[in-house]
Amino acid sequence: MSNIQYQSQPQISNLLHKLLRLPAVCAMTGVGKTGVYQGIKERTFPAPIKIGGRAVAWIESEVSDWIESRIVATRGAGVQ
Repeated sequence: MSNIQYQSQPQISNLLHKLLRLPAVCAMTGVGKTGVYQGIKERTFPAPIKIGGRAVAWIESEVSDWIESRIVATRGAGVQ
């Protein structure tokens, strides 16, 4: 993972949010399970939300924002 801090700001809106389970997060980011949880621990990856007694999921828009932040950090702010 990188040294960039990911700051997740809770923003609840009337929009529908898509929730992703871990396999989908790994597929979307190319980061493995260990890397995802290490990033959460280091606060460089969005934390999941609880969706059940033993189940968690990630908010798709937060994962997409993390991907965008990696692109900007790697290639600069001019990349869209």
